Amino acid sequence: MSIAVYKTIGEELGESQGTTTGQMFGKACLKFNNKAFAAFYQEEMVFKLGHEEVMLLLEKYPGSQKWDPSGKKRPMKDWLQVPLEFKEDWSQLASQALEHLKSSL
Repeated sequence: MSIAVYKTIGEELGESQGTTTGQMFGKACLKFNNKAFAAFYQEEMVFKLGHEEVMLLLEKYPGSQKWDPSGKKRPMKDWLQVPLEFKEDWSQLASQALEHLKSSL
């Protein structure tokens, strides 16, 4: 079920913003200019938002965490993994992550 939400977000951003799908660390991801800004992992979505924004959103989304794709307790400071219960916000977070990426290009 959650993969369908991820795919819908990818299709919408692909049509409106020219994003593409791909792989990052073997996980499905969304890219812009060949740089990942969102991914699908363990039935949840992950967003590259920058360290400061991640720290702010950890409280807003209980159960969210800094993304640790390796599972070796080495989370990535700029990436936030957001649980399925907040899927209604995933589209907005993906757009926010895309804008964050564009601002760094």
